[in-house]
Amino acid sequence: MKLVPPTPTAKAPQERFTGDVYLNSLHNGEAPSRLVAAMVRFTPGARTNWHSHPLGQTLHCTDGVGFVASRDGSVILMRAGDTVHTPPGEEHWHGATQDNMMCHLALVEHDNGESATWLEPVRDQDYEAAHAQASR
Repeated sequence: MKLVPPTPTAKAPQERFTGDVYLNSLHNGEAPSRLVAAMVRFTPGARTNWHSHPLGQTLHCTDGVGFVASRDGSVILMRAGDTVHTPPGEEHWHGATQDNMMCHLALVEHDNGESATWLEPVRDQDYEAAHAQASR
């Protein structure tokens, strides 16, 4: 057992996120582990691009209010304490609502060094549609 020193907070890369998003790496598994874990903080309106994970992803909201949305139009409003799992290969995005910050733990497993396939940014219309669907 060992205490792992904290990693510095890093600004998420603009080519994968819209708005201001901050990351703290918690674990980057070395064989035999495949676990990759991070704390991700989204400012209001910030979100990921569309993406998928070869072995799925588990998100656990620790603070705030946000969305997880998939290509089929499904939207989950996520609040502190909620856990959402996206299955392998499902294209989705996640982020904060327009009026709230959101923080989640992101847990994935890498497959031969790859943990995500990053796609295009989420259009404003799709982001606004998630708000409309969640308010029903």
